[in-house]
Amino acid sequence: MELNGVSIDDTFAEAFESTYSRVLITAENLKWAEIAARDATGYASSIIGCTAEGGIESFLDKNETPDGRPGVLIQIWTGKKHMLHELLGRIGQCVLTAPTTAVFDWCGDCEKLDVGKKMGYFADGYAGELMIGSRKMVSIPVMMGDFLIEENIGFSKGVSGGNFLIFGSDQKTALHAAERAVEAIEKIEGVITSFPGGVCASGSKVGSNKFNFMKATTNEFYCPTLRSKLEDSVIPKNVNAVSEIVINGVDEESVKEAMKKGIESAVSIEGIRKISAANYGGNLGNVPIKLHELWE
Repeated sequence: MELNGVSIDDTFAEAFESTYSRVLITAENLKWAEIAARDATGYASSIIGCTAEGGIESFLDKNETPDGRPGVLIQIWTGKKHMLHELLGRIGQCVLTAPTTAVFDWCGDCEKLDVGKKMGYFADGYAGELMIGSRKMVSIPVMMGDFLIEENIGFSKGVSGGNFLIFGSDQKTALHAAERAVEAIEKIEGVITSFPGGVCASGSKVGSNKFNFMKATTNEFYCPTLRSKLEDSVIPKNVNAVSEIVINGVDEESVKEAMKKGIESAVSIEGIRKISAANYGGNLGNVPIKLHELWE
């Protein structure tokens, strides 16, 4: 199969069922909402080495938020048993501490965790309660006023690890195509790209060929600088850089839509040689997403 003259491998992205929380952060202005959001989703590129995966989903205007202030919608992904710890830590250290912020649940009708109620202990007995619309909020006195957080924050099942690989003629081309792909994906509701800027430059494989203490190492078959050293390198002679886009989403359909739009944007860049996807033969992930079926 080809798209805009670029070959699309007949393969699949090996995605996983996982657990996410969707949280809205508002502030006096978008600057501070975004600062808090980026800090709260820091060190969250991959569950391989981080305690969670996270990222910004979208920016909301003041007429779209419960308190009439600009907001930033984020997602945090981790195991169900770790979610409360992650939310308490990330919100408590990165949002509560940021000026003028407030936090709202954005998961809708799903299981809830008493994140706000537990954070109220920081008020040392001075926590209050109030309603914003139908939302029950915990009010925590802080030096700049009161920090407000919804009493219960939800979590639900989604799909993480949807991905595709962009093979470019050179580094500049592969990066440009990846940036275009991320721009397209940012318009899709319900998804995030957790790696820095949405682009992964260091694709990995499970385990190691030499070091048994490593649970993941570089995927040497996709490293252009190792092409001449490996008989089984998958890097064509006209390719000198590969970028990967990894997508988490609230459901499989949103991940598929993001992959489709991202690939379509990537292949619009001259010098892209082919598109593929990362998988482990179906041995790890339980949600295979076939590239060719994205256009059926």
